[in-house]
Amino acid sequence: MRPSEIRELVRVQPPRIGRRAALDRCHDIDDLRAAARRVLPRPVFDYVDGGADEETTLAANRDTFRRTRFRPRVLRDVAEPDTSVRLFERRLPMPLGLAPTGYTRMVDAAGEPAVARAAAAHGLPYTLSTVGTSTIEQIAGTGHPDLWFQLYMLADQDRTDALVDRAAEAGYRVLEVAVDAPVAGHRGRDVRNGLTIPPRLTPRALLDIGLRPRYWTGQLRGEPLRVANLTGSGAATVAAINALFDPRVTWQNLERVRRRWPGTLLLKGPLGAADVCRAKESGVDGVHLSNHGGRQLDRGPGPLELLAAARAAAGADYPILLDSGIRHGMDVAAAVALGADACLIGRAYLYGLAAGGGPGVERALDLLTAQFRRTLQLLGVRTIAELRECEVHIDD
Repeated sequence: MRPSEIRELVRVQPPRIGRRAALDRCHDIDDLRAAARRVLPRPVFDYVDGGADEETTLAANRDTFRRTRFRPRVLRDVAEPDTSVRLFERRLPMPLGLAPTGYTRMVDAAGEPAVARAAAAHGLPYTLSTVGTSTIEQIAGTGHPDLWFQLYMLADQDRTDALVDRAAEAGYRVLEVAVDAPVAGHRGRDVRNGLTIPPRLTPRALLDIGLRPRYWTGQLRGEPLRVANLTGSGAATVAAINALFDPRVTWQNLERVRRRWPGTLLLKGPLGAADVCRAKESGVDGVHLSNHGGRQLDRGPGPLELLAAARAAAGADYPILLDSGIRHGMDVAAAVALGADACLIGRAYLYGLAAGGGPGVERALDLLTAQFRRTLQLLGVRTIAELRECEVHIDD
């Protein structure tokens, strides 16, 4: 080998630094998770990453997806697969949306507006949580054309009605009622960390300031951290905010919301076949299978395990969405092949937000989009319709 060829092989690239360079070194969602862990104070990372009680469901969500097995077809022209899907009268570039997450600005000061803008840039719906840190109106101000709002039923009925009306007036297209939190799950990490909103400057937090100056500088420069849509409630800790939820909610409450809400209505939770049938009878336009990412009932069923029964009960044309445990485009492909119309992600984009603000969310979406497209091509699949005919099973 000539010296010039050796020099070409060993040429040293100058090191790249900064958030953008760190994002470029993230090649999957697990990389973004590792990057988030490096920059977040432990209580904040644990809030995002943790689950309820023994975290059995949290682990099982991922395990179920990892046990899915595909049977590909070969010798098919997959140069330009069509990954788009129609959902609630909108064409999405892939069957994916961004799920609601609470206290998002605690993860990064850019918060929900940055997430909404990243979702809009990718043509994907974004869902704001009742316990978000930006108001319904602030997120509407981002100009995102496909906003959803997740409603927790509150013990104060007037406050619940006001949230529904505000979302309608602000132009949100979809309202999803979350029914998996009649009481708050016990999240041991949060309890042990004494998590508050905003995070308290305990001696341990002061040490974190020295170790993670970028995080604390961003928080101090941003707006005061608050649960924006529940101002005046007097709740400061996570437990106190959860105490505002109404444990007496029944199907009659849901039907009341149906009469009040003019747009598309979803029901979100770990819904069995009987629940899906009752939702249809109550005028609900679709269901969102979720165990809250393993953050509520531990040892409960995973959405992927509920999917077949829900689809059989709902029929072929009733929209079924799914979240909890999705970290890869293959997971989205598996869920759609097994009967879901679309998937939603939460932690996956929060890791990106922590690692790099709005560009970090875009990086997460870019990775999932590329993984999903590549999965379809390797399966010999050219359209979502063909994906739904693909052979997929879950190993025992």
